[in-house]
Formats: sequence, structure tokens, C-alpha cells
Amino acid sequence: MKIQTNIIRLLAFSLLALTSCSNNSTDKKELSLEVDNSQANKTSSPSNKSTYFKEVTIGNQVWMSENLDVEKFRNGDPIPEAKTDEQWRRAGEVKQPAWCYYDNNPVNGRKYGRLYNWYAVNDPRGLAPAEYHIPNANEWSILENYLGENAGAKLRAMSGWNSNKRYGKNSTNSSGFTGLPGGERNNILKFFDAGNSGYWWSSTEGSDTNALMRYLNYSDNYFNRYFVEKSFGLSIRCIKNK
Repeated sequence: MKIQTNIIRLLAFSLLALTSCSNNSTDKKELSLEVDNSQANKTSSPSNKSTYFKEVTIGNQVWMSENLDVEKFRNGDPIPEAKTDEQWRRAGEVKQPAWCYYDNNPVNGRKYGRLYNWYAVNDPRGLAPAEYHIPNANEWSILENYLGENAGAKLRAMSGWNSNKRYGKNSTNSSGFTGLPGGERNNILKFFDAGNSGYWWSSTEGSDTNALMRYLNYSDNYFNRYFVEKSFGLSIRCIKNK
């Protein structure tokens, strides 16, 4: 089962990498994403300093212990929501920020937070709230190295993961990170793997079309890494500025 799941996941990554280069010529005027204007017109602090996030200290780092669930950039601008497959695909083609709920269901948002494409991660308006940033590859590696052996089990939440005990890879969450299996959104398998895997962006690019992410799977205790297309929708964990 573990081998089959990983083959499906790697096949999805490979197929998307092959197809991503075929749509370089796009017209940005054709893209229309949904923005909650009622929220956009509200007067609020762009820095979100009145908002508090759950945190955990792991070694010398301070992490959010929950996935990001914000609808505005740090400066107060709304982040467009892409609900349909076409909206999500077009956002990736024109390199526009976008977010969604898994299966477009707000119930999953309350459980897992929102999924963001990498163009939201890299937007100069700032996806991370004030006093935080999106971790780079090195910061993720520092976390993994600090936890050492079986880092995946130490990062996974103790509930919400499919078939965890069946494989004898029980989650301990001894780090307090409380990693959740929020799944992903892509242009081939659409919504994929909620309950089985959690995927988090880094701010580190691999190329013009892909960026580094880290992921946890229910069937092993590794904290895996992979370069995926920037059009993917993944979860976000922020790390506090020093």
C-alpha cells in the first residue's frame, strides 16, 4: 500500500512537470478569481497584529502549531479564491496568487486551513502575518535535523491520519508541531491525499516552474522533501522572525 501510494504521488508530480511547459502564452484578462469584497472593504490592520496564532518552540525555532488560514495579504489586500478547476489552472498559468479549501469545502478549511499556490507564498505583499515568514529550505532542514530519527512521527498530529496504527508507525507529536494531513490541489488529480499526507511549501525555488515542499505521509516516519509545480495548492506553516 505504501509503495502504491508513493508511485501515484510521484506519477502526479512527473505528469504535471511534463505538462506545465505547454501553456506559456496566456492572457491575464481571461482570469477571474473570486474575492470576498465584503472582507476586502472592511477596515482592519494590514499587519494583523491583533490576530494571535498558536505557537510551539522547537529547538531555537518558533513555529506556528497550526496551518495558515488567512484570506488577506499582510498589507490588507484580499487573496483571490479559486473554486473551479479552470480558475485554479489559469491562476497557475498567469502566475497569480490563489487559495482554496480542500474539495472547495469550508469544513476542510476549519480542519486543515487553506491551500495556497506558490505565487501566494512569493507575493511581495506578504502571505505570512506580521512577525512571521514562510520557512526556506534551510529552516525546514534545521527542524528535521533537530528532531532526528523518526522526525515524521514527532511532527504528525496524534489523530486525523488514516491507517496510522495499522502500519505500526504511531504518531507521537512529541515536537508539538501537530502536522495535519491536509492533502493538496493540482492540475491532474485535482484534490488529492487528504487524510493520508500533509504538504507544506517552502519559500525556496528550484526553477522558474517549481519550488521545494516538505511532506509527511501516514505510512512512514520520514519528513520527505520534493520539488513540485508552483501551481500546486499546499498548506502553509509559518516560522517566527528572529
